[in-house]
Amino acid sequence: MKAVHFGAGNIGRGFVGLLLHEGGYEVVFSDVAAPLVDALAAADAYTVHEVGAGGVDREVTGFRAVNSAEDPQAVADEVATANVVTTAVGPTILRFIAPHILAGIALRDPDAPPLQVMACENAIGATDQLRAEIVELAGGTWDALEGRVVFANTAVDRIVPGQPADGGIDVTVEPFFEWAIERGPFDGDLPSIPGAHFVDDLAPYIERKLFTVNTGHAATAYHGARAGFERIAEALADPAVAASVEAALEETSALLAAKHGFPADELATYRATILERFRNPALPDTVKRVGRQPLRKLSRHERFVGPAAEAAERGLSTSALVAAISAALAFSDEGDEQAAQLQALLGELDADAFTQQVTGLEPAHPLFPAIRSAVAEHQAA
Repeated sequence: MKAVHFGAGNIGRGFVGLLLHEGGYEVVFSDVAAPLVDALAAADAYTVHEVGAGGVDREVTGFRAVNSAEDPQAVADEVATANVVTTAVGPTILRFIAPHILAGIALRDPDAPPLQVMACENAIGATDQLRAEIVELAGGTWDALEGRVVFANTAVDRIVPGQPADGGIDVTVEPFFEWAIERGPFDGDLPSIPGAHFVDDLAPYIERKLFTVNTGHAATAYHGARAGFERIAEALADPAVAASVEAALEETSALLAAKHGFPADELATYRATILERFRNPALPDTVKRVGRQPLRKLSRHERFVGPAAEAAERGLSTSALVAAISAALAFSDEGDEQAAQLQALLGELDADAFTQQVTGLEPAHPLFPAIRSAVAEHQAA
């Protein structure tokens, strides 16, 4: 069996590639970073170091690497004979890998089992997004190709912090992981992924993860940065930061309970597990790394505005989520382009224009006034 994985970064090697390897797949990494591709091509193995309670070292072997920028035909050829294609490139990059996947689908034997495609991104419906890009590129040829591939949405969760500069291709991760995959598209022929669980309705699991893990991580980063902390674990050790983060997650849990019917005690246990993961002192995660790209994280369907908007529409509390958004407005990092853009927009636009442009909310939305007030207060400070 063979899997082609797009994105040979830390998530790709330390989570998706590892589990595919343990599922018996030969893993072919595809990336545009020439030094990383060359390092993988020259290596026989790399190690995934799990740090924290119960962590072990796991060796990955039997992989190859191709450079999709330098040799797109080689990527298409690999996809043409693969069983599985996965991604960990970021939602905005999916459109750039869609042509490679389409080229591979076109080369597949029509009688071969369908290629199984899963986009493992921190976004709702990422595989649907990738499929839409492929279908649009295919145009009138899609009808002839559609039977050669199936697409399944997934929800993935594993903390992979910034890695040491001298770490090579080894990866440090936390022991915990979760990979939920929708069952229906596979028609009973499930991919071999140890530890993954297949569900009939993925939406509740995706939103539980995004609105707890992603919301909580980013809230910790922004509250922690404003309080002067460097690391995520240090920030959560501060009672004030911890209380702010816990309050934001109580609001997202209230939404998840109302929308998907999750039991309150189950959500409380899930929140506690997530926060304990963030407190793992063995993970050298920084508030700057987790807080990067604040404009994306403040956008309409992301981890703050997304759940807060739905909560406001249901008449639920949003004050702690708005407080996290307020903390994000103060985020500054010279090495992050979006952080600089955020600060520039705060100086150029009035509160109404900023709120509408950055959050995507219309002034008539019930959440708009609260965020607008937070923006105005920040600008007046």
